[in-house]
Amino acid sequence: MSDFFTANISEADPIVSNAIDNEVRRQTEGLELIASENFVSEAVLQAMGTVFTNKYAEGYPGKRYYGGCEFADVVENLAIDRATQLFGAEHANVQPHAGAQANMAVLMTALDHGDQILGMNLSHGGHLTHGHPLNFSGINYKVADYGVSRDTEQIDYDELERIAEESKPKLLICGASAYPRTIDFERIGEIGRSVGAKIMADIAHIAGLVATGLHPSPVPHCEFVTTTTHKTLRGPRGGLILCREEFAADVNRSVFPGTQGGPLVHIIAAKAVAFGEALRDDFKIYQQQIIDNARVLATTLSDAGLRLVSGGTDNHLVLVDVFMDGKGITGKAAEKALGDVEITVNKNTIPFDTQKPFIASGIRLGTPALTTRGMKEADMRLIGKMIASVIQDPESEEVKARVRRDVAELTAKFPMYPDRLKEPHGDAVSMS
Repeated sequence: MSDFFTANISEADPIVSNAIDNEVRRQTEGLELIASENFVSEAVLQAMGTVFTNKYAEGYPGKRYYGGCEFADVVENLAIDRATQLFGAEHANVQPHAGAQANMAVLMTALDHGDQILGMNLSHGGHLTHGHPLNFSGINYKVADYGVSRDTEQIDYDELERIAEESKPKLLICGASAYPRTIDFERIGEIGRSVGAKIMADIAHIAGLVATGLHPSPVPHCEFVTTTTHKTLRGPRGGLILCREEFAADVNRSVFPGTQGGPLVHIIAAKAVAFGEALRDDFKIYQQQIIDNARVLATTLSDAGLRLVSGGTDNHLVLVDVFMDGKGITGKAAEKALGDVEITVNKNTIPFDTQKPFIASGIRLGTPALTTRGMKEADMRLIGKMIASVIQDPESEEVKARVRRDVAELTAKFPMYPDRLKEPHGDAVSMS
């Protein structure tokens, strides 16, 4: 037999192998607080790394353009059935490669080129695909936007209604990528119907909370719901569209052949595994712990003197104003300082930010990944104190040395991927 089918990656491509091993170690030995990231189960990893990656399956179960799709149909049908059960939806399309592709397909379904949309301003917590001028959504459609109140830093629904009445959107887009409060999908549904707009809810960040009833569901109030399958849903990187049955055929056509070719069957198989995990009773316990951890983390940061956008959190996410009108540091500096001690966050704009997006006044924190590792409230208090100490004294090597020790001690208590963790070797970025 040719070694093509038997060679281990460490032999076939040691540079890539080293990078993978070092990434396992980075994730294991650091504190992952990026709100849009999570750790999948070993079962999901195994599904992603299967021979389904070899299979072309253009079309849909039972209606493929290639032969040999009988087992691809099994996993796609299973993913569809589990997704509709999980969210109480009439129809699901599990083929989108990412959340952006899911949103593109919905916009193609609901709109004609040049139609009016209304979405949440990116700097107030929205997403690029909700109408940003450099994104397809802002390039192909007329855009109006809404945001949060300057006083409360929460969505002003009366102002949203006023803007909707003024702009008369054909599609009202709701959902957010950096909004720490509960979204009133029922009120948004009422606003949309009052102006004759269809509604798309992008729940990429809160999908796990929605699936378990810990955040109100948009499904009864919106024609279309999109999400990524990673983040709180804890599946592989990918997208998902939920819609009412009347739009099912049009959504399917917008995904294939409208925006994509062959689906990633190995990722669909992993989605099916993840949806199955999310249907278990323990998934709701996990989601509740995410919320509890975020609240404790937020309180700890606030007690340490850091300002929280909107004053706190209702979900998995905490948005921290580290600049504080020039009294603190920029989000970029905070991200770098925390990265130096193996705490991974991302800089993020805050509402009415005076800094450029690449600099930003805030950082965005999330608890899904650390909750997956088993960390709870006491650990969040410790982490919150670590973060505050670094932000308040970012140049202190003494502080950084102490926090590095604390991070190493804490992560050692919560091991992950034991069969994948290897001794350090090689340079993850070396090309020589």
